[in-house]
This record gives sequence, C-alpha cells and structure tokens, in this order.
Amino acid sequence: MTALSFDMTASRFGDGQSPFLSAERVSKQLGVTLSELARLIGVARNTLTAKSGARKVDHALSHVVRILAMASEMAGDENRATIWFKHQPIPGWAGKTAYDLVSEGKSDKVLAYLEAVRSGVYA
Repeated sequence: MTALSFDMTASRFGDGQSPFLSAERVSKQLGVTLSELARLIGVARNTLTAKSGARKVDHALSHVVRILAMASEMAGDENRATIWFKHQPIPGWAGKTAYDLVSEGKSDKVLAYLEAVRSGVYA
C-alpha cells in the first residue's frame, strides 16, 4: 500500500475538526455500532467519544483503516473491501475473518496476509 493511498483513506475517515480519525465514520463504513467498534478495536465505548482518549482511539482505529485501505486498493472498491473484512475467512486461520483477527488484537497478521497476497503469494 502506498503512503498516498493510506493518506487518502485516512483523510476520508478523518474527523475534519481534529487531526484524529473519526470513530463514527469508521463504524458507518463497517456497518457496526460504536459499541461494536469499541469491542473490535479493544477500547471502552466511552473512550471513543472522550477527547482525552483521542490518541488511544486514533492509534487503535489506524489499524482498521490501514487494513481497509490496503484491501480497498486490492479489491478496487471500499464496499468490497468492507465485505471482505467482515465475511471472508482468511486461509490458515481456522475460518476466522479479518474482523475476527482484529478483535483478537492480531491486525498485524491481517496486514501481513494482505501484503503477502499483494506480493503474489498464493492465498
């Protein structure tokens, strides 16, 4: 994934009024509630909207946004990437989806998988 494509995706999920990612925009793209998003990224629901937790939330959301950006680049469409993220099992992970792995704190494994596929490794 190029830095430009992540920057474009990050700006799409940006708050507009602050330098941080917007939990509301990410939850809308994923079609989940803020409570579900909080569970996915491993933060308390109240932390999503608290200004004091902005850096923590931004860091946690950045993993999801990076995965969506890379998947969008590969799939050619954000909606297809979102469907993949939530529903397509990743080979070698016992039927778990990217959503499942992120909720287990394994977003690095999802990014590594996407990078391998993009590099031509057979999935």
